[in-house]
Parts: sequence; C-alpha cells; structure tokens
Amino acid sequence: MNKNKGLEDTGLSSKFQTHTQRIIDRNGNFNVLKTGIGKLESFNLYHYLINESWGKFFFHSLVFYVLTNIVFSFAYYLAGVEHLGIEVSQGFFHSFINAFFFSAQTLTTVGFGRVNPQNFSTNVIATLEAGIGLMVFAIATGLLYGRFSRPATNIKYSSNAIITKWENGLSAFQFRLANAYSTVMMDAELKVMASWLETDNGEEKRKFYTLKLEYDKIVFFPSMWTANHIIDESSPMYGKTQEDFHKSEAEFLILFKAYDDTFIQTVNSRYSYRHDEILWGVKFARGILTNDGGQLLIDLERLNLTEKIEN
Repeated sequence: MNKNKGLEDTGLSSKFQTHTQRIIDRNGNFNVLKTGIGKLESFNLYHYLINESWGKFFFHSLVFYVLTNIVFSFAYYLAGVEHLGIEVSQGFFHSFINAFFFSAQTLTTVGFGRVNPQNFSTNVIATLEAGIGLMVFAIATGLLYGRFSRPATNIKYSSNAIITKWENGLSAFQFRLANAYSTVMMDAELKVMASWLETDNGEEKRKFYTLKLEYDKIVFFPSMWTANHIIDESSPMYGKTQEDFHKSEAEFLILFKAYDDTFIQTVNSRYSYRHDEILWGVKFARGILTNDGGQLLIDLERLNLTEKIEN
C-alpha cells in the first residue's frame, strides 16, 4: 500500500496545473510568468546586467558608451565647438565628429590633445562628463568583477531519465549527472520531487512527492553520479505505468547542491525530466572506465548512453 503523502508546501501551488508547459525549463529556470506588477517595479538593472549573456552585456555597454558620447557631443556643439579649438568652417559633420572624439577622451579621463575646453561653458561640461565617466567606469568594473566572480556550474544531466529493472523484481527510476568543469566538488546533495496531476474531490490538482534516493548525498563528486530511486511499495511511483505518467503530465524536479572548492561556497543546479523524456526497459551503459595506466576515465559522451535490458 502506498503510504506516501503529497508535500504540503513546495513553493509551487498544489493547484498549479499544466498540460503544455514544463515546470522547470532545460536551462534550469522555473517556467513561471508573474503578472499584476509593473515592469519597472519587477525589473532590477543590476540583476539583468549580471545575468544576461556576455554578448548582450558587451553590446549594451557599447551602446551606452556611444550614446553617452553623442549626448555630450551635442552639448559641446551647442556650447560652441570653437571654444574647444575645433574649426567650424569645415561644416557640421567635421565639428560634431571632433566633439565626439573629445567627449570620448573626457569620459574615459584619457586627457586632452590639441582639442581642449577654452571657456567657462565647455569647462563645466567637461568637468561634468569627467565625473560621470569616473562613476560609470567604476560601476562597469564592479559589473565585470561580479560576472567573473559569480559562482558558476556546468552540471551535465543525461538527456533522459530511465525506468529500469532492479533487484527482487522491482524497478528503479534513474538519471545521471556529472561535473563538466575540472573544479573539485564536495558534499554533493540531490533532492528529487515527482509531480503529477491527481483528481482530489472532483478537482484536478498537481501533487508533489519527495523521492527517496539510494544515495542522496556523497562526500566527493569527481566523477559520474547515477541517481537511483527504488520503486518499491513505499514509493509514490509504485504501480504506475508509462501511460499513467503521460496522462498525469508527470515531471521530476531535481535540485543539486555542492560545495565548490574553487569558489569556496555552495553552488546549485536545477533540472527536470518530463514524462516524455523517460525511457522504459533500458539501463545506463557503463560510464566510468579506466585507461591503460589504471587511472579512472570519465567519458561524458557516455552520460546519455543506454542499453536494452536482456530478458
């Protein structure tokens, strides 16, 4: 008899339903859309700049740099570029471009060449721009440091979880993971929740159950880890078929935590498997090998490799 009781508080509502979308995306982010709050109130510029891709970060930095110089170039032009030692007789484009280059020198505090402020108004603009430049580049330096120093993981998960044969006629739910970086991880811990739709008093609700793993914590994590949940009578998965998982939109949510010796702090990773990403009647092929010198060889290309179970 299955004595498992659904979790009362998972951080996700028990009334959360889905027939199309997964709870956790493949990139580890929760597939949650928040409404009822203004975009400006929910937006944090620092968080955005820290978390966006490097390509977008450099693009946005370049755009901000160019736009700032354009604004100050117009200010110098309106104040009179002749007060910077720029010849106005050669037209607007020549004057504006030289004002732009002067602005770039001032903003970056590089210093002045043949062009320099020569009256009160241009000196005021140059002083203001130099001050803004110092603050902007201090912020940019902080953002760069924050991006480089932020703990990062590269935990690889097997493309599919599997339902495989186990001892004494039982089955087991398994998936694999490995650290793709060369960093040293210790005290690695796994938590797995199973989630599916159930009918409760005529109302369809999404239930969550904690899966007990054979090993949910290991001291060292230098190689490949095969997480294993034995489907016995105490398991919430006991008696469920592949068709049951499809009908109930089953999803398995994974949280990995470990102490990273490089960052000297705890890092984490999230992942999930949906019902259509589970293979039945197979087993994982051996992923840890040895080379000719007897050294352990972790072949990450074998992380997803499965074999048919011989009857």
